[in-house]
Amino acid sequence: MVTDRADVVIVGGGHNGLVAACLLARAGLEVVVFERSRTPGGAAVSAEVFPGVPARLSKYAYLLSLMPRWLMRDLGLQVEVVRRTVSSYTPCPSDPARGLAVVDDPQRLAEQFARATGDRREAARWQAFSARTARMAKALFPTLTQPLRSVAEMRALADPGDWHDFVERPLGEVLERSLSTDLARGVALTDALIGTFAQAHDTSLRQNICFLYHVIGNGTGDWDLPVGGMGAVTEQLAKRAEHFGARIVTSAAVRAIEADARGGCVAVEAEGSEHRIAAGHILANCPPAVLRQLQGRLPEPPLGDAAGAQIKVNMLLKRLPALRDSSISVREAFCGTFHVNEGYGQLQRAYEEARAGRLPVPLPAEIYCHSLSDPSILGPELQAAGAHTLTVFVLHTPHALFAGSSPPSRDDLRRAVLQTLDSVLAEPITDCLLYDPAGRECLEINTTVDLEEALGIPTGNIFHTPLEWPWAEDVGDVGRWGVETDLPSVVLCGSGARRGGGVSGIPGHNAAQYVLKCVGG
Repeated sequence: MVTDRADVVIVGGGHNGLVAACLLARAGLEVVVFERSRTPGGAAVSAEVFPGVPARLSKYAYLLSLMPRWLMRDLGLQVEVVRRTVSSYTPCPSDPARGLAVVDDPQRLAEQFARATGDRREAARWQAFSARTARMAKALFPTLTQPLRSVAEMRALADPGDWHDFVERPLGEVLERSLSTDLARGVALTDALIGTFAQAHDTSLRQNICFLYHVIGNGTGDWDLPVGGMGAVTEQLAKRAEHFGARIVTSAAVRAIEADARGGCVAVEAEGSEHRIAAGHILANCPPAVLRQLQGRLPEPPLGDAAGAQIKVNMLLKRLPALRDSSISVREAFCGTFHVNEGYGQLQRAYEEARAGRLPVPLPAEIYCHSLSDPSILGPELQAAGAHTLTVFVLHTPHALFAGSSPPSRDDLRRAVLQTLDSVLAEPITDCLLYDPAGRECLEINTTVDLEEALGIPTGNIFHTPLEWPWAEDVGDVGRWGVETDLPSVVLCGSGARRGGGVSGIPGHNAAQYVLKCVGG
């Protein structure tokens, strides 16, 4: 091991830990990052998922919205970010020969709504609703990298009506009051259900919090993608961290953390032996439940409705499938988020089925084709042959479905995913699947149990813990960074921090600001 003492030890080399490493090392602190995998990146990695097929897929996280562009520039990241030309496309559940493409052009948007819903005025309602979320984004996003503000301070930044509708009342109320059609309501609601098991009128407001994080990114809510995949982001972060002087040790599993108010010690297993590293601050770039376990406490993983609630499917296609809707090109339909069986009523029925312990039929899902906007993730031969990636993200599939005594089999899941896709396509998706050199179909399914095993995320919750409002709900937290624990020397810097979740780097930034304030007196 290179050292037995450092100013800062970071447990976990995911993107947030790497952001913190960059900022702290640049400030002159001695920083060591321990990552249990062979490469840093955590859930924000690119990989050749299918052996022998030259395609670097974003294996887990796949879109970029919440990482502040100013932070990327400040760290010297040279990552090109591409904006999607179509926000989303949604085949009508009752008639997939008609579909709704959400585009920027107002005239075309009106035509799309009129054809898909029969109500030309719905386009104006959609635009008004979107203007409200954009207003919230512009007001609230800049505060995410500042000390926590009080509820009153945050409310003062927002339009009073927006605050009431999006923060104080269940999201379903404003959706039903603002939009008139099942299709439009469903498209809007999906942003509230990513990795979150809730319904539109849930009194917990979990859906509201999830929705807010999905519509405020960079003050616009636009969901962009990094050229080269998510691995391009974390690979550059790792290089920048090392450039600033941080040490990144891979294949190094942290086994225990001992700490008090003045500092701590981390026990690490690497190269077949255990090492102990002392530090003034320990940054936990891991779920809070994992941190507690490393400290010798009860883990307290997120359970019940707080557990993970998604399936992530990676696919490679030899070509994109044909659509039933002849009014839009296949390329245009797949270049944004392609919603499958996500009507407002369908989402509610799927929630009720999952709540009853059944895999929903049909599965509500959304598709994204990264390679349409960024072919660089495919090898030259795949590009020339017209191959494409396909990411399928399935909603309302809570951890309880997979962690119980009778979970659905892989064949059950494969069949359910293919059936929901086939229900809106003009041909079976299996006709389009690519096969690896061994003759195996290029289709990979990741449930919450798979995420738990592969990434060490308890119950597969992609946010590590239930998302929280991005402000201080307790007056005692005003002015803090949302990363603090009960020990001044131990700091959360992953998605489980307040204002965590998604690929943002915000918890890493905020953890670094906390440490710099401490060492600066």
